[in-house]
Amino acid sequence: ALRGVSAVSDKIAWASGQKGTFLRTLDGGTTWRAGKLPDAADLDFRDVQAFDAKTAYLLSAGPGIASRIYKTVDGGERWNLQMTNPDKEGFWDCFAFWDDSHGIVVGDPVDGRFTVMTTKDGSRWIRQKGPQAQAMEGAFAASGTCVTTRGTREAWFGTGGPSGARVFHSTDGGETWSVAKTPIRNDSANAGVFSIAFADNGRGVAVGGDYSKAGDATSTGAISPDAGKSWSAIALPGYRSAVAYSPSLGLWIAAGISGSEVSNDGKDWRPIGSSAINALSFSGSAGWAVGPAGFIAAFRSK
Repeated sequence: ALRGVSAVSDKIAWASGQKGTFLRTLDGGTTWRAGKLPDAADLDFRDVQAFDAKTAYLLSAGPGIASRIYKTVDGGERWNLQMTNPDKEGFWDCFAFWDDSHGIVVGDPVDGRFTVMTTKDGSRWIRQKGPQAQAMEGAFAASGTCVTTRGTREAWFGTGGPSGARVFHSTDGGETWSVAKTPIRNDSANAGVFSIAFADNGRGVAVGGDYSKAGDATSTGAISPDAGKSWSAIALPGYRSAVAYSPSLGLWIAAGISGSEVSNDGKDWRPIGSSAINALSFSGSAGWAVGPAGFIAAFRSK
């Protein structure tokens, strides 16, 4: 199963998945090089963030030391283990970057606060004082997109669980956070916000639902007109694990294991496929999706 994808250009993309797996294409998807990290066969790489043909980061998600960050600067020939989760009860969910040396990791709460770590040099990760979590609130590592960044300091992440379906917002690189409630369902530990994306004008879309009820369309999406300060419901046909925005195309894409949709405004959606998808990524007009059993698809705008 492929769980993460990162589009660099119309030719270059990286993907990641179970059993320590990563993939890379340099020719627009015609051919892919697949590899495994040494001593990482038990790791589940839920997220990958790439910046060119040689530079990429991998995030594995799992309890305690199964959560790790790796980096390559030579196209995947060698990987440097940058950090292993120091919290036995911790679980890292997703990461995102402002540029190739400034990034942020979000993990489930430890001692009542969400785990937030940042890097300012692409090498060392520093723990921040994460925002307070409510009882039974956490994040989801479904697609590596429970956190997103914009500009040089702005970040958002979404939560789930019986006290979740909230979106946290930082304007100072993850040092302090505000929070807003969304109408996405959070009636179980399986439900909440799974993915979030923002356009440059501050419009945001959050998707999720209950991953154990893939075809249930109850409260699976929300839209914000004001950079995450307020949210209203949008209609999607089922649980969605990923959402992405392409500024060059002016399109939003939402996807999950029961299909995918496209929207021009984030409010009204039309179906574009029925394939099971775990994660999405856009760079310019180039879009990529990955899913179960090694599934990879390229998005083409007609």
